Amino acid sequence: MAKKVTIYTDGSCLSNPGGPGGWAALLRLDGSDHEKLISGGLDCTTNNRMEIMAVLMALSALNQPCEVTVVTDSQYVANSITKGWLFSWEKSNFRDKKGKVRLNDDLWRQMLVQLRRHKVSVKWIEGHAGHPENELCDETARAAASAGGLERDLGYARARS
Repeated sequence: MAKKVTIYTDGSCLSNPGGPGGWAALLRLDGSDHEKLISGGLDCTTNNRMEIMAVLMALSALNQPCEVTVVTDSQYVANSITKGWLFSWEKSNFRDKKGKVRLNDDLWRQMLVQLRRHKVSVKWIEGHAGHPENELCDETARAAASAGGLERDLGYARARS
């Protein structure tokens, strides 16, 4: 039987787009008091990229396939997964109707690997509404974005060239 995990996530970009950004995720093993807070950041990125990165890094941190509930305040992330947009983008090789590569395709391609590895459901919550885990992730993501010395987000740089 797969372990059940709840993941709370948030992303932040201090100057969107193109500023320093951070992501954070709180992973909680359901039915126990075991949890882990992870975070990181990149320079020259976007808020949406950090929102995706939070989910991606959290799913990647799980050492075995799990049944996961992702709790996010990003409608972009939630809708991309729950409304099937991501899978439609995959079918079109992440190109829009004009043949242009969709934004964040590098991260979404990695996300597909994780979504196939785990059984994932997504729950959207309103951000900055007093949800304790979301507030913790927001503070942690902003701190990661403010840390300085961040590596450049090469995926964002590639998309802009």
